[in-house]
Amino acid sequence: MTTDEVLIGVGLTLALAVGSQILAGRLRVPALVVLLPVGFAAGALFDDLDPQRLLGTAFSPLVSLAVAVILYDAGLGLDLRKLKGHIPRVVVRLIWVGVLVTWLIGTAVAMPLLGLDRRSAFMLGAILVVSGPTVVGPLLAFVRPKDRLQHILVWEGSLIDPVGGILGALVFHVVATGSGVRFRTGALQFLASVGTGLAGGIAGAALLWVLLRVLRLGEVLGTTAQLAAVIGVAAVSDVLRDDTGLITAVVMGLAVANIRAFDGPARRPFFETLVSLILGLLFISISATVTPDSLRDVAFPALLLAVVLVVVARPMVAFLSTLGTDLPGAERAFVGWMAPRGIVAAATASTFSAGLVAKGIGGAQRILPATFVVIVATVTLYGLTASSVARRLRVVRPSRSRPLLVGGDPWVVDLGLALRSAGLEVLMWAGLEQQRERIGRAGLELAPGELLAAATGEGAELEGITAVYLLTTEDDFNALATAVLRAGVEASVHRVGAPRDSLGVVAPFIGGEVLFGADLTASALMRRHEAGAVVVTRPAGPEVPDGWDVLFVVRRNGRLDPVTEAQRPLPGPGDSLVLLTPATGRPVGPPS
Repeated sequence: MTTDEVLIGVGLTLALAVGSQILAGRLRVPALVVLLPVGFAAGALFDDLDPQRLLGTAFSPLVSLAVAVILYDAGLGLDLRKLKGHIPRVVVRLIWVGVLVTWLIGTAVAMPLLGLDRRSAFMLGAILVVSGPTVVGPLLAFVRPKDRLQHILVWEGSLIDPVGGILGALVFHVVATGSGVRFRTGALQFLASVGTGLAGGIAGAALLWVLLRVLRLGEVLGTTAQLAAVIGVAAVSDVLRDDTGLITAVVMGLAVANIRAFDGPARRPFFETLVSLILGLLFISISATVTPDSLRDVAFPALLLAVVLVVVARPMVAFLSTLGTDLPGAERAFVGWMAPRGIVAAATASTFSAGLVAKGIGGAQRILPATFVVIVATVTLYGLTASSVARRLRVVRPSRSRPLLVGGDPWVVDLGLALRSAGLEVLMWAGLEQQRERIGRAGLELAPGELLAAATGEGAELEGITAVYLLTTEDDFNALATAVLRAGVEASVHRVGAPRDSLGVVAPFIGGEVLFGADLTASALMRRHEAGAVVVTRPAGPEVPDGWDVLFVVRRNGRLDPVTEAQRPLPGPGDSLVLLTPATGRPVGPPS
């Protein structure tokens, strides 16, 4: 290819990747629903998009390393403390039972439907066992299932990808060489690959320890060092044994996320941005290699294969994996309706099918287009139906708001009691022991954790939180915590305002949603409460009495809308108002 063709190909791939994700965000659909057809259409129209022409033999190893970065980021989101009760048992079963059952059913159905050689069918069955956090995560964020289901499906998606990748590499080796393999030999090879990946992960975690804790690299250099370490160690693992770098990457992410001395979450936004870009580039590139001609005889049989995987294989896996556990029937059913295929299936299909085609294996040219159809079908089906299925099964989180109030002054505790009286599930956090005792005496739920941990989102149990309200009298803490939490939690983050003449280091100059208005700063609220004002909840009426200030509007469906400097929500029929009364001049005692 000429220099101009390479420039056009790279630029067009990047533009289509980002543009498709922007469009998907506007349409509120999973990005894959847009990326795959856009890449397919662009590949049919422009020869310059073919990654084999752009990168040649470097394409396959670059895909493996890119997937390793994705799985490292997935590992950063896996918290071992959330593996409680029967969750570990279900996750382990979903992986080994899921791999075996899906592999066997996929292989058996692919042979007659797609007319594949037995070896190609075994390869396709191994490719389709994976799911993936990059597909499951966005779907779960949209559906908002109960916490236990969220943990089970995220852990399964993160761990089954490297297992499926290693299985695919072993099957490819057997099929490509034409050598038979006994079960015992295959099991030993698989265990050797897992061991290599684990060893690489441990070595990589030690390297990260030196980089981040011993050398104490700064934010920017520490982030780039993480990226270099993940790619470098995963590459070494892949050289030793094929696709073991995927396990290495997950283990490294797990170590950073769960060893307290690491400071991983503060650097996650960079990886989330990088992963989003990598996903877009990979899906555009891989789908561009699928030609209309290759789909002509494959599309309908592959759709039937997807139906079998969705209707037969996944429900069977869910039933066997949850048997004898404490998961109720509705949660088991939802586990049986969530197995979209993602980037690892596409990457392994792209890598292995080309090698088998070169070996002259019968039907190998159909592996990639069939995988493409299954990915599109499963992502579209689950993306369009998962939310309604979850609602019918009643496994979604309550729609009512669950606010986290940060602060322990008497007026904040008063606010927590008022919100609880409105039917909301209130969680509170405070740093001083006296404030924590005050919260406990009021009977409000107290989030655990230290001051720094709460500021980075690790200590407070933020799962299920719909909004964070920073209400301390420390204006700088409120401002800095707003910036940190916004990068680490999905909930909206608000803070009380600082006085306009504040001499703080940060406040009031940092941006963010400021609560209540310019005059109701934290210190002003505390003084007014000490002078006898109280926080009360009243049904919304036509007028608010003079001297009373509206703090929140509680909608009749349980949603909590705060009053901010930029917006004053209007109450409707059935709504309630959270109000601050005028000062009476009589001090208010602490809650008993």
